[in-house]
Amino acid sequence: MEYEWKPDEQGLQQILQLLKESQSPDTTIQRTVQQKLEQLNQYPDFNNYLIFVLTKLKSEDEPTRSLSGLILKNNVKAHFQNFPNGVTDFIKSECLNNIGDSSPLIRATVGILITTIASKGELQNWPDLLPKLCSLLDSEDYNTCEGAFGALQKICEDSAEILDSDVLDRPLNIMIPKFLQFFKHSSPKIRSHAVACVNQFIISRTQALMLHIDSFIENLFALAGDEEPEVRKNVCRALVMLLEVRMDRLLPHMHNIVEYMLQRTQDQDENVALEACEFWLTLAEQPICKDVLIRHLPKLIPVLVNGMKYSDIDIILLKGDVEEDETIPDSEQDIRPRFHRSRTVAQQHDEDGIEEEDDDDDEIDDDDTISDWNLRKCSAAALDVLANVYRDELLPRILPLLKELLFHHEWVVKESGILVLGAIAEGCMQGMIPYLPELIPHLIQCLSDKKALVRSITCWTLSRYAHWVVSQPPDTYLKPLMTELLKRILDSNKRVQEAACSAFATLEEEACTELVPYLAYILDTLVFAFSKYQHKNLLILYDAIGTLADSVGHHLNKPEYIQMLMPPLIQKWNMLKDEDKDLFPLLECLSSVATALQSGFLPYCEPVYQRCVNLVQKTLAQAMLNNAQPDQYEAPDKDFMIVALDLLSGLAEGLGGNIEQLVARSNILTLMYQCMQDKMPEVRQSSFALLGDLTKACFQHVKPCIADFMPILGTNLNPEFISVCNNATWAIGEISIQMGIEMQPYIPMVLHQLVEIINRPNTPKTLLENTAITIGRLGYVCPQEVAPMLQQFIRPWCTSLRNIRDNEEKDSAFRGICTMISVNPSGVIQDFIFFCDAVASWINPKDDLRDMFCKILHGFKNQVGDENWRRFSDQFPLPLKERLAAFYGV
Repeated sequence: MEYEWKPDEQGLQQILQLLKESQSPDTTIQRTVQQKLEQLNQYPDFNNYLIFVLTKLKSEDEPTRSLSGLILKNNVKAHFQNFPNGVTDFIKSECLNNIGDSSPLIRATVGILITTIASKGELQNWPDLLPKLCSLLDSEDYNTCEGAFGALQKICEDSAEILDSDVLDRPLNIMIPKFLQFFKHSSPKIRSHAVACVNQFIISRTQALMLHIDSFIENLFALAGDEEPEVRKNVCRALVMLLEVRMDRLLPHMHNIVEYMLQRTQDQDENVALEACEFWLTLAEQPICKDVLIRHLPKLIPVLVNGMKYSDIDIILLKGDVEEDETIPDSEQDIRPRFHRSRTVAQQHDEDGIEEEDDDDDEIDDDDTISDWNLRKCSAAALDVLANVYRDELLPRILPLLKELLFHHEWVVKESGILVLGAIAEGCMQGMIPYLPELIPHLIQCLSDKKALVRSITCWTLSRYAHWVVSQPPDTYLKPLMTELLKRILDSNKRVQEAACSAFATLEEEACTELVPYLAYILDTLVFAFSKYQHKNLLILYDAIGTLADSVGHHLNKPEYIQMLMPPLIQKWNMLKDEDKDLFPLLECLSSVATALQSGFLPYCEPVYQRCVNLVQKTLAQAMLNNAQPDQYEAPDKDFMIVALDLLSGLAEGLGGNIEQLVARSNILTLMYQCMQDKMPEVRQSSFALLGDLTKACFQHVKPCIADFMPILGTNLNPEFISVCNNATWAIGEISIQMGIEMQPYIPMVLHQLVEIINRPNTPKTLLENTAITIGRLGYVCPQEVAPMLQQFIRPWCTSLRNIRDNEEKDSAFRGICTMISVNPSGVIQDFIFFCDAVASWINPKDDLRDMFCKILHGFKNQVGDENWRRFSDQFPLPLKERLAAFYGV
């Protein structure tokens, strides 16, 4: 039966009035309209009026009709389950009857409404929707066909999973062959919809599409030269996805596909070019890339390099002609959310400082304010990955181009050359070394180019070569580079300030203590920048200061440096409110500074400590309210608590025993007991780091809580959360050293998990090392309890500790292993060669530890006899044999 509904004229006028008002630019009017619309939701037929205006009221202007449909869509999203049946049916039939409206805007709005209803679980309750839309595709009327296809495309995007499930009796078996027929339609818009619909099912390897994969690919090739950009874009997108999913089907045509993508990467339409450029990024991840592309490199490289120039539109959007903008405040939406990286405890290695497992700081990110991803960035990223695939083989293709670009008189061209040089830095570093003595001085000169966009990209490119710069005598490149970069930190252009600060942070990480002679000069600049910077760059400045502290460590602890650095930091600290997210970078920065300054931070520690404890307490209290009454209290942002815990760790590490009175006067241990049981892994991770640091700094306050803490630590030895597990493991080791023999009752809570972790395949290095150290420390304080398991962990124990530097932790762990071997010598027999190797990794062990090694080695040799020992030691690699003979006389 047809649902009969007629609007009331007065009601209709009232709603039209509201729709008109809501298009007003005045936000107060908009807000009032919002409230009135919410109130109208109480009337069951309010939504009938909205669909009426959208589909029946042809006398109204299109924006008003469309808006009516969009408000209805929001109501569907929020209240659909409460719509009376009659209303739902009326809306559905009106949608299907008007999908062919003569206006593209109204058709699109009806399509959005249909997919919103469909994704509210109504595909099941609207069984005639898909058959009806599919049959409308065959309509003679263009508008009907286009409207139906537009709606289908949206449904394919929003409901791909359910379309390919048994719930609906697999409609795709009919839909996909149907879509493929329309690849040859006379209308470009329809062709574009058809390809877009099928594209939704590539990545999921949908069965219905895989059955027709050859005909799909054939039809794509037929569209390769389509005159409609939107069609070409969808063809490129399809080929990029097929590269990941059905490489086998593309391989026979690979030569032609590459040729085609080369053309498309130079398409007049930038959207097409961008889709095509993704092809090179995706191909570079495939093992066959090297062989497939090698013959195309002479054509491909110039195309990518050419795509790295700023387009005219980019320059307008980037205000490339505005050279000085340092006095203009930032608009708040320019400031991206930052992610705090919680503390992870790691071991020092022989090669170079602490190994970061995720080194993603130097992504190509030089112009983050224009539409984030564009042809320039994509081309640069593609060149970067290809440089990593081909390494120095790429250089003969690139160097001639670079010569031309880097010294070009047009700044846009020169700028792109500097970007190219930065993009290949990682992959082609070895081959670039001979050219760097000439290039680095040229780049340092470009830092004072008159174009801000040239100065900013030069900062980034130089940071990509920082490692090499630092490996040379400091006066040659490091000093001139640092001098110029510091000037750029004080540039009058905000984008240059930002690029210089980031580049300087990278330089600090590479140079470490090489910077000590220039500290006064560096601090001078960074402190001056405080008074100069707008909001967004201040956040990056904190990072540069924190990294400086991490890099030079205790060398920062000089009264004159502290006098320069601390007042501006504390001034900011006092200005910020507890709920201001700018606290995150500032707290991170202070954490690094406190660790570096050690006793130098004492005058500042009390207010900082207090505030951190308050932040933790506030966050926990808010979380409890939210748990009890979620509708009344919103969930807190736990990052405040995480960052505060990390700063407390920094204080404990920097101040050591001096933190004892602060801990005594606060309830931090009670708060930590709650944090260790938080459901958010990062909170637990940071609280275990703090537990370890407080254990080292003032165990007398931690000890009374050990009986409560140990079971929690035991349950967190779950390698599913790597960093949580890592910090819990480390804390257990620190606690055992302090507890000594009193650790005994707690061994059963943790030992089995630790042995399991050290034997797991694919465990990250940091976790393996910390696990080995903690097992060694447990064995040191309670050898009788741990030694019986020796045979189950000795081999992975030895291999994971051979690469870390001599230090306190390694020392106590090896004492533990020696003690356990003396309790259970047979546990080490089968893997003795690994023990020998681990012993040889010590550069200079303390005398009594060396004696322990000697005793075990000679004991083993005497037990097996000379002949057997000779046979055994013949398996040793030569360096090992020589070291053991030289150091231990075996």
